[in-house]
Amino acid sequence: MTVAYFDCFSGISGDMALGALIDLGLSVDELMDILETLGLEEFQLESRDVMSYGLRATKINVTAPENVLVRTFNSINDLIENSELPEMVKTTSLDIFMLIARAESLIHHKPIDQVHFHEVGAVDSIVDIVGTAYGVHALGINEVFSSPLPLGHGMIKTLHGSIPVPAPAVLEILGDTPTYGCGIPTEIVTPTGAAIVKTLAFEFGTMPPMTLSKTGYGAGTKDLGVPNLLRIITGEPLGFPVEQEQLAYVISTNIDDMNPEFYDYVMERLFNAGAHDVWLTPIQMKKTRPGTVINILCSPADVAALKRILIEETSTFGLRTSVVMKKAIEREAVEVETPWGTVSVKVGRESGRVTSVSPEFSDCARIAGEQGVPIKEVFRKAQALAQEQLD
Repeated sequence: MTVAYFDCFSGISGDMALGALIDLGLSVDELMDILETLGLEEFQLESRDVMSYGLRATKINVTAPENVLVRTFNSINDLIENSELPEMVKTTSLDIFMLIARAESLIHHKPIDQVHFHEVGAVDSIVDIVGTAYGVHALGINEVFSSPLPLGHGMIKTLHGSIPVPAPAVLEILGDTPTYGCGIPTEIVTPTGAAIVKTLAFEFGTMPPMTLSKTGYGAGTKDLGVPNLLRIITGEPLGFPVEQEQLAYVISTNIDDMNPEFYDYVMERLFNAGAHDVWLTPIQMKKTRPGTVINILCSPADVAALKRILIEETSTFGLRTSVVMKKAIEREAVEVETPWGTVSVKVGRESGRVTSVSPEFSDCARIAGEQGVPIKEVFRKAQALAQEQLD
């Protein structure tokens, strides 16, 4: 079994995906033979080595005569169904086009069969999509994983006029997909690239455990100031579970001039606004002044609201934001009856195995105060009872 990891550190487009697969060993002649069965207008597919900031990669170019033909999903469906593509490649290709069609249908308020593919219906985009679907099949890739996707910003020109980045179609296609803003002022995830990786990828996150085999690099067109490449890493999966991780953000700010009594209130507001965790770190700042770092772990959707609370409620003059991968083990709450009262206990599990049994401090403290029992005794008894219950 072969798995592939799409490392989209500079985004993804159709030509980058196809270029990376050719770099992995997909034969251009074999690809041309199968693409000719689509019955497209005459086109040429060129593959060449390029350098991007010191890294070698494969750049593909598809050239075809200019054509005013505007295709719909139905016309593309007919092209693919009437071709000699393997059935699995037909299915994957149509799934990619359907994802784009649904996005365009929502954006333009049209039924899917009335959506016109402009850029995506051009010969080069059809070659990119069908070629990528065929490449994954021909290289024997059984499962695809992907990194979270970086998104640029700004405006780009299309046949509909100037539109914001990320393009509306990209946002529709990537619903429920881990993404993050990378600060690059242009489009680096195209609708075609978004649909390809969304369709192919079984999961988004860190690279799964694998024995590495080959790496292919596909080059984009723009100069981003960094290597504009898609890296596809292939290998054989290892026989232990894939780490279940999620994209998260850490927001931090240094404070050295705020009333320390405010911290408890600020932390409560942050938790109520969706923070996964909030912690304070003592530091020494300039002029040897004692200070405190407020750190927040949160999901991408809550970043803006939590930043606003920090700015409103603290004396900060600036914030830092970083992207991290978060792993959280399974957890549940159970209740145990101690000789002095009921205690809630948090139970953590990893792959079904109990790894943590932790009585709630507030319950233990309340019972200890009410019953005149040392808190450590209440804690130990609740923990032991919970362990017995789980066994």
